Amino acid sequence: MYITNQPEIAKIADKNGVDRIFIDLEKIGKRERQGGMDTVQSDHSISDIVKVKHAVKRAEIMVRVNPLHDEIEGYLSSRDEIDAVVKAGADIIMLPYFKQVEDVKRFIKYVDGRAKVLPLIETVEAVNCIDEILTLEGLDEIFVGLNDLSLGYGKTFMFELLIDGTLETLCMKFRQKGIPFGFGGIAALGKGMLPSEYIIREHYRLESSCAILSRTFCRIDAVEDLNEVRHIFEREIPKIRELEKECEKHSNYFRENRKQVIEKIENICH
Repeated sequence: MYITNQPEIAKIADKNGVDRIFIDLEKIGKRERQGGMDTVQSDHSISDIVKVKHAVKRAEIMVRVNPLHDEIEGYLSSRDEIDAVVKAGADIIMLPYFKQVEDVKRFIKYVDGRAKVLPLIETVEAVNCIDEILTLEGLDEIFVGLNDLSLGYGKTFMFELLIDGTLETLCMKFRQKGIPFGFGGIAALGKGMLPSEYIIREHYRLESSCAILSRTFCRIDAVEDLNEVRHIFEREIPKIRELEKECEKHSNYFRENRKQVIEKIENICH
């Protein structure tokens, strides 16, 4: 997934194999809770959805709306916002920063089958009620937001959740329910405090199916020439796909072994 509201950049990403273009409408409360972090506060709008939708040929359009809220100054109510996002052409709608099962129920009701439903797990409270959330009808996918979730757990580095059992446990629960999931962001190969090739391998080990291309993958704020943006995507996406092929080969080895284990155990038990 790649976050942009610029049609010309979305077109480049789409052409080079990015599966989803991510429009980010979330503003309510985000600056306050992420004020000390090196994160982007987006200026995307509902009107961007239509422009980006027309610019791409293959990629799905995913839209992160605001946390559930009533109508307040400057913002539509959640129900009206979701209606507008659906009308604009969103294929997938993401609900951020919720803390209780009722929020997800309301979200599913508001979307009403008109787009895929994707809750974003990024609060400790959401983790605590994940078993109940996973019983709800209408969940299409789940994503784990490591930035805010790591803040909630008092971590100093968001990928600490990869080693303390938090993400491992969540992914196991998602797999058991057969719900596709993803987590976190990745930079270009060899980039990032934790180089992205290590993170990508963890995605395959945990059987995750998606990740966000992070801001460091292509720093749009530092690149003014569209040809340079194009060059970055043409150069870096194939490198990621090549690593994915390697990961898939090894993953298949263990999946096939597990199938054999299940079959043999069932034969022994019966």
